[in-house]
Amino acid sequence: MPELPEVETTVKSLNILKNKKVINLDIHSKKLRYSVPHLELKKIINRKIINLRRIAKYVIIDFDESISVIIHLGMSGRLKIININMPIKNHDHLVLKFNNIKLIYNDPRRFGFIDIVESDKINNIRYIKKLGIDALDKNLSEDYLYKKFHKSEVLIKQLLLNQHIVAGFGNIYACEILYDAKISPFRKGSSLKKYHIGTIVKSIRKILRKAIKYGGSSINDYVSPDGTLGNFQNNFKVYGREGYKIKGYDIKKEVLYGRSTFFCPKIQK
Repeated sequence: MPELPEVETTVKSLNILKNKKVINLDIHSKKLRYSVPHLELKKIINRKIINLRRIAKYVIIDFDESISVIIHLGMSGRLKIININMPIKNHDHLVLKFNNIKLIYNDPRRFGFIDIVESDKINNIRYIKKLGIDALDKNLSEDYLYKKFHKSEVLIKQLLLNQHIVAGFGNIYACEILYDAKISPFRKGSSLKKYHIGTIVKSIRKILRKAIKYGGSSINDYVSPDGTLGNFQNNFKVYGREGYKIKGYDIKKEVLYGRSTFFCPKIQK
């Protein structure tokens, strides 16, 4: 699933669409994770894109006259920009046409979704409103996470994956962040001292910024809109590296809450 670095990379790649007007659109699917809002999407025809941004794992495309399209990429979704004359392919569900290019939402597994709302009401939408602080927000602090974690009997990895607490990253980056912080994924939130939390906050920023620098992680389905593969997967320390060694110690894999968890027990305490 595309996480914060992949969505951030996607948004940066889409900036070439700023100030371009949608001249037409085609919708090829009635339903993804939810029903596609066919009639409402027609409102963006002849409207100009004025901004492109990210909220957590959501791509936000703001149009003039206070209309915004929200796209969640789900498990396998991607946005791609192609020449206006190039044909569409299988799983191209939404096509926005500009003068010389097309923006396409492609999603083989159909776990993503598309929504359209009034721009000034985005933060009141149920799935946006319930999000915790963004993982790269400057207000994400040691004090904030300590208040969320220090009384919890839930394992730290699961706490990090709770989008109501910290929004934006998922399983891949949680594994990498905990390795960088030298914290075991099996520790309960209540077992962590304040300095442990401070280390985790620093690792969140370090790992996510580095992943963005490398264009995200291209494993399974992710490719940026211009067709570029991310490269951060070549910098993974533990994720997907079961059976390898790091600093002479074995990397292990266990399943926590139904998700593969990669860690080094000799380093992460």
